[in-house]
Amino acid sequence: MRLRLMIVMSLLVLTSCAAGTPHPDEMQETHTMSDGRSRSLYLYSRARLATHDGDYPAALALLREAIERDPDSAMLHSEVAEIKLKIGQVPEALEYIAKAIKLDAEFRPPYVLGGILMSSAGKDWEAADYLRKAVKLDPSKEDAYLHLALSLMRLFEYEETVATLKALIKINPESILGHYYLGRAYGQMRLYREALGFFKKTLELRPEFEQAGIDMAATHEALGDYPQAIESYRALLDKDENRGTVLQRLIQLLIQQRRFPEALVYLQNAAKSGLGGQETLRKTGLVHLELEQYDEAITVFSTLLDKDPSAHHVRLYLGIAYEEKGELEKAHAEFSKIPHEAAPYPEAIGHIAFILKEQGKTEQAIQILKEALATNSGQVELYLNLASLYESLDKTETGLAFLNENDHLFAKEPRYQFRIGVLLDKLGKRAESIEQMKKVLAINPKDPQALNFLGYSYAEMGINLEEALGYLKLAVELRPNDAFILDSLGWVNFKLKRYDEAVRILEDAFSLVDDDSTIAEHLGDAYAARREFKKALKQYRKALEIDPERKELAEKIKKFKGEHLDK
Repeated sequence: MRLRLMIVMSLLVLTSCAAGTPHPDEMQETHTMSDGRSRSLYLYSRARLATHDGDYPAALALLREAIERDPDSAMLHSEVAEIKLKIGQVPEALEYIAKAIKLDAEFRPPYVLGGILMSSAGKDWEAADYLRKAVKLDPSKEDAYLHLALSLMRLFEYEETVATLKALIKINPESILGHYYLGRAYGQMRLYREALGFFKKTLELRPEFEQAGIDMAATHEALGDYPQAIESYRALLDKDENRGTVLQRLIQLLIQQRRFPEALVYLQNAAKSGLGGQETLRKTGLVHLELEQYDEAITVFSTLLDKDPSAHHVRLYLGIAYEEKGELEKAHAEFSKIPHEAAPYPEAIGHIAFILKEQGKTEQAIQILKEALATNSGQVELYLNLASLYESLDKTETGLAFLNENDHLFAKEPRYQFRIGVLLDKLGKRAESIEQMKKVLAINPKDPQALNFLGYSYAEMGINLEEALGYLKLAVELRPNDAFILDSLGWVNFKLKRYDEAVRILEDAFSLVDDDSTIAEHLGDAYAARREFKKALKQYRKALEIDPERKELAEKIKKFKGEHLDK
């Protein structure tokens, strides 16, 4: 009530000035003010005007004089604290906040100021104490709710955070920040669907709220809805193509989803805009490599190496581009420039060994890997490369024996254990290979390759099909655009006689990789199961066209025509 009276009196003083009465300074000269509180109110009004003009020293001087005349005013002490806070005099601000609260424990503003000050100092427990009191004193005012919620969120007090923000929204259903921070809180709690709803509401209230749009796209990612995440990022770029953070995130997501042609377009846009620097160029080169655009990849990687010859990973990529193009001597030369202490050295040595093998220098290839192992015994890549080399030379048993001999070094390395499983399978030891893949999943339950191996193995054997389905569904969640994992999932559905689902999934797999004979044949089998015989025959012929060496497929086509199309 006292605050309201003071504000009304302040307005009356200002109104009298505007109406042509003498200036307050003249009034001071002609009138004697016996009431100290009235004089303090006059000084307070002058201080507010000075604060509005940014003249903080004058405002402080006026307020100090006002406090001399009215030392029991919590409002005046709180006003000084607010100015002290604005000019960075934090200790003094705290002193005045404490004095204001001591003078009037029911006066709300110093609690809000104390909360803001403590929050900015990283003292969120203290901030929350101040702000809870502010909310309790006047639950109808919004400002304390937001500050309280932010401090609570930083303290991981999510239940109270949500309750605080929902109370704010009850007061003001159109509180943009209330909805936004509820989305953030639910996101941090990993309740992504709830978070998504609040981000959508935020954007309904303020469509131009960029960060809410970014957070909504990230939430789609967290939910595994990658197509929608991509579309959300694109929508943000449509509004402003210079949003560097959004552009980089979209590029990364497109690359992760193996949507390389789209990623390349955005990478080129980023390069033109000067965004991302060398990293953008590196990704551009890698995408060219994935798209088998070897000349373009070579140009990009060579440009990067001209600027930084010590970029060893880039040199590795350049060597791979030459190797894929068939220029083995150039590839060998680039791989050889990578020093043994560099991180990509083991992989480079592996490529050199396989180049030597292609050139008929088998013993030299084996020797170079063994020499590398002698000085880099902790590098798992070298062991895997030597085992793969033995396998490519039809020495699978030798490769398996080598890996088993050194198994104790990499008992918890999933890639190493996975390779043992693959070699066991190649040697026809399927039961042992399945047990080995279960070891891999014990190390990493979300290893997509092991999940796919187990699921497909069970499908081929016609056993444990529901278990296989579980493995493969998880594998697809982890790699939704991997055609070979999709093929496995489609095949286990086929084995379960869920032919419509099998066709849908296998069509997706074939759309991603249309040059794999097995995927083409599986889709043909699924069509045949639905009695779509012409479609099935087309797929079988496609499979044989891809791999003419599959004589059993030629026989299958002949028999299929006789049974279903020649009658």
